[in-house]
Amino acid sequence: MSRRYVVVLLVVIAAGYGLYTMFFSGSAGAPGGMVQPMPVSVAEVVAKEVRQWREFTGRLSAVESAQIRPRVSGVIKKLHFTEGQMVEAGQPLFTIDPRPYAANLKAAQATAALAEAEFERARTLMADKAIPKREFDQRKNELEIARAALTRAQLDMEYTEVRSPISGRVSRPELTVGNLVDSGGNAPVLTSVVSIAPIYADVEIDEQTFVRYLQPALASQEKTSAIPVELVLSTGDKTYTGRVQSFDNQLNIASGTIRVRAVFDNEDGSLLPGLFARVRIADAVSHPAILVAEKAIGTDQSRKFVIVVKEDGTTEQRPVTLGGVAEGLRIVEDGLKPGEKIVVNGTQRVFFPGAPVVPELVDMMAIDQPKANPDSESPIPSPEAQP
Repeated sequence: MSRRYVVVLLVVIAAGYGLYTMFFSGSAGAPGGMVQPMPVSVAEVVAKEVRQWREFTGRLSAVESAQIRPRVSGVIKKLHFTEGQMVEAGQPLFTIDPRPYAANLKAAQATAALAEAEFERARTLMADKAIPKREFDQRKNELEIARAALTRAQLDMEYTEVRSPISGRVSRPELTVGNLVDSGGNAPVLTSVVSIAPIYADVEIDEQTFVRYLQPALASQEKTSAIPVELVLSTGDKTYTGRVQSFDNQLNIASGTIRVRAVFDNEDGSLLPGLFARVRIADAVSHPAILVAEKAIGTDQSRKFVIVVKEDGTTEQRPVTLGGVAEGLRIVEDGLKPGEKIVVNGTQRVFFPGAPVVPELVDMMAIDQPKANPDSESPIPSPEAQP
């Protein structure tokens, strides 16, 4: 090895050692030092009792719905509604030709009147013992049969007016004026009516979430109805508030979920049965939690972390386990303790673990939050994947 080569090697080693000393061993605040403390915004984590929100997918369903079928046979003579109209319970929807049933009603009335007269005559004769008991019983039986036939004729006449059994929005007419309809087992659907207000939202909750967070509500119906619920349609332009109506009575073994039903007032009628919705449900009871701003959370592949500022002004990258959202902040289930401070703005200035910073203390609750996406935390599949 030549002497010149050895000299060059020693120079390179000396230069490398000098750079290392400047970056990692020099005084951070000294003039000419390469590592200067960088200003960052720091906030103390929020520790308080909260009710965590979790988001699931679900479908809206009507509280009441009815398929309208004819109860007597005949020709449809008139329609009393337009499709999509709001109707009240008892409001006429169709009229079936009443003339045959009006004739049957008159005949039944005449028969019943005659049976009534015959029975009164028999009762008078029976008092005088002018007829046998058997004949009196026969007249009494004929009167009961006549009265039953009259009641049936009155019902048939009433059924010629097909009325809505519930209040709600009516669908289109499946059969129109002039069509012949039959009653009985093969009776066709004339139309349908669904109630609008209130309305249900049915969601599937995974077993772990139910057992850990929502099962305490089963202790009393009062606690169940006190669980707040929020609903957002696919457009996301409005949030509806409601409450939990009930939990199903058993777990679905195939999917590992339990059905939860929430109810919403829907006074403006903008929620329709069958719509897909995102439903946010709060915990049954409040519990201690650590809250941080969403923008303070960093991502390293699948790992989530925050940058903790220690007492000496240096930083530490801390992995965290995240929960849901509460009061606009993200819940940290593991990785942070009350009183610790984290970087909430300027994380890109922390170049390496242990880097010194100049902390500027801010309020965690006052930080502008980007819109969180709890969908990624939801264990419920998309509606296409649901059974």
